[in-house]
Amino acid sequence: MKTLFIIITLFKMTNNQQDGGAVVAANPQDSAAIAHLLTDAYFKGIYEGDVNLLGSTFYSGTLLFGDAGGKPYFKTLAQYLDGVAHRQSPKDSGKPFKGDILSIEIINSIAVAKVHVKMYDFNYYELLSFHQLDGKWVIVNKMIADVEP
Repeated sequence: MKTLFIIITLFKMTNNQQDGGAVVAANPQDSAAIAHLLTDAYFKGIYEGDVNLLGSTFYSGTLLFGDAGGKPYFKTLAQYLDGVAHRQSPKDSGKPFKGDILSIEIINSIAVAKVHVKMYDFNYYELLSFHQLDGKWVIVNKMIADVEP
């Protein structure tokens, strides 16, 4: 099902769309690269608690904002990765984990992905901002909201 969604999303994004006066023209290779980064590094890094893999998805100056458990959430990338390193990973806990790509939108060298991450008692919706730097897509901002299931 996830593969079908990504294919449909990629198809939609390969067509030029008029959006508020700006022409949105996405390269299918860019969409695939972001989807690959999310599934094979971002979600996997979170699930396994692999801070090296997870850290490779981010720009070094990334900031994280939002709410978790009803409380304001703000972290630098270093603080976030330190938290991941010092918690039991979802994989090691044996508890369910699910990461889904809901959408990817690309305009030139910037993109936003909306993802859903369900782990422990958290039900996160995340907006991840990307920038293509030196030919590589990296997350430059992460915003999360923990919502009731």
